[in-house]
Amino acid sequence: MDIISIYHQIGNAGVALIICAAIALYIGLKTFIYLTIVWREFKKKFLCCEFKNKQEVTDVCSETKNPLIAIISDIINIHAEHSEDIRSEVAYLFHRNFEHVSKSLTWLRLISVISPLLGLLGTVLGMVGVFQVIASEGNPDSASLAGGIWEALLTTIMGLTVAIPVLVLYYYLMIKFRAFHIEAIEHSYRVLEICKRESKNQV
Repeated sequence: MDIISIYHQIGNAGVALIICAAIALYIGLKTFIYLTIVWREFKKKFLCCEFKNKQEVTDVCSETKNPLIAIISDIINIHAEHSEDIRSEVAYLFHRNFEHVSKSLTWLRLISVISPLLGLLGTVLGMVGVFQVIASEGNPDSASLAGGIWEALLTTIMGLTVAIPVLVLYYYLMIKFRAFHIEAIEHSYRVLEICKRESKNQV
């Protein structure tokens, strides 16, 4: 089966679905790999450390460009005086450091929503073609009608086949992403407590 015959079966909507699937696969894998690398580095360079003072935290933060560690670094160096509203400070810094991840997740969500609609559009266009054949031929044979309906329904199957795994991937990455936010808040409080203890000991 060559490309032209495949195109005639799936139509423009099917081609759009294949493109959406390729984009979703790229975005999903890229985001998953990035978040995995960020977490491993954070776990290795920050979670395993028992900090005793602010200088030790600052030294670790200066050694890496990990976005989670960068958030904590900004909290203790810039936003420590606003510690009563630390959650909003972390939310702002989290958005700034992970903006590209948020955009990637938005694209995944969009693809999961439009894929079934593209499949439905392909089916509707295919059914229009079937009814045009019926109108032109008057009494077409059942085999040709069945073939036309089968081709029309093919894009609906494609749309659902794309949408379901992309939606699963989106929610998996979103859960992972929200866990990062919680970690950022938790460890920001942790290092602020270290800073407060240090300042009390100096007084």
